[in-house]
Order: sequence, then C-alpha cells, then structure tokens
Amino acid sequence: MGQISLQRASWPDEEIFWYGFSYLRGYLNDSMLTHTIRNYLLFCLVLGSGGWAQAQSYGTAAGIRLGNSNHYRTVGLTAKHRLAKGLTAEGILQSDFSANTSAHLLLARHRPLISKRFNYYYGGGLSMGVEESREKIPETMQIIQTYGNPTFGIDAVAGVEMTLLRLTVSLDYKPNINVTGRDPWYQGQVGVSVRSVLVKGSEQNKRKRQKARAKRKKQRKNEPTPIKDFIQRVKPRENPKR
Repeated sequence: MGQISLQRASWPDEEIFWYGFSYLRGYLNDSMLTHTIRNYLLFCLVLGSGGWAQAQSYGTAAGIRLGNSNHYRTVGLTAKHRLAKGLTAEGILQSDFSANTSAHLLLARHRPLISKRFNYYYGGGLSMGVEESREKIPETMQIIQTYGNPTFGIDAVAGVEMTLLRLTVSLDYKPNINVTGRDPWYQGQVGVSVRSVLVKGSEQNKRKRQKARAKRKKQRKNEPTPIKDFIQRVKPRENPKR
C-alpha cells in the first residue's frame, strides 16, 4: 500500500494556527455575521413599517445603560423625557464601582429612520463626576495615574433607537471632551440602553391637550365681554358706611 503524505504536518505550528484563524474569521464574516445582520435589518423593517409600530412613541422612559470605553466599563441609570416633538432630555448616572463615577445631562434631536419608533438621534450636553486621570510624562516615558479627580466636561451623543410596546432599546456613541480634572482630554464611550416606557406618547399628548383646554377656558372666563361690561355698569354700587 502506498503512503499518504500530509503536507500540513510539515507546517510550523504558527502557520497552522493563523491559517485556521483566517479561515474561521472569513467564514464568520461571509456567512453567519452577514446572515445575522441581514435578518436583523429585515426584522427592523417589518416592525417599523407595520401600522401598529407607528401608533405611538414614548413620553418618558427609564432603565439601565451599559457603557464601554478604552479604559473601563460602566453600569448606570438612564431616564429620557420628551420635551417637544422630536426633542428629548436624558439624564445618565453611571459608575464602574471603582474609580469613575459621572453624571450627564443631554439634549437630543430625534429623526425617524423607518417610522417614529425606529429613529436616530444626535445632540450634546454637560457632564461632571469623579474620575481617574492618566497623565503621560514624555521625558521619563511614565504614566502617572491618580484617582478621585473632580471633572467637568462637554458631551456629544449620536445613536439609534427602537421602541416596541413598552420597551425601548438604543445603541449610542458618546464622546466626552474634558474641560478640567482628567487626562486624556478626549474619551469616547459606546453605550447600550434598555428602558421601560413609563408614559406613552399618546398619554403625554392627551395631558398636554387637557392642560391647553383648561388654560384656554380660564382665559375666556377672565376675558371681558360686552355682557359682563353691561352688568358691571348697571350693577348698583354699595354705599360706603358712614
């Protein structure tokens, strides 16, 4: 019987490893990942284009936010409230439970992608907190790391958001420009937020209409009319007591 020689057996271990890694990465990129992304986009299209998906958007929502930057990961609370049509305010309180805790106040403008319940948003705001600082010393090629530094900065934010029933999920990128207290001065963070809808958009709109009607009714009641003026003229005045 003839012998069968395997050429791969003569390859160095490193080449075999990188060959297998490259093949697996290409397979994942070309098949599984592409298939997953295609299915996700199709899922969003079906949900976003349905009539029920366009029925409402949230007025107030609150939940948790997971953040990830180059230096640390955070877990935080997030609350979002619609101020006007397409305009929201968001408050974030996050921490890595070690050396970094910060609070953020953001204003964002929302634009629909497929419907008002699947939208993108962008905006900015302010931040403050207590963070660690990494100062590079070029002369000695050292990094001096300190903790407990009060910080103040300016935020920007951009992301996408989907609301289904009473749950809203968003993915955002939030760069921070530090004004004082931290080095490096720039730090980006990717965040995933899951919020529960506390007040629906329809409920918020109904409350606004009720307040507007009550205000108009009060104004009409206080406004002078010809009949009211006539009654005031013919109404006998009381004589002052002597």
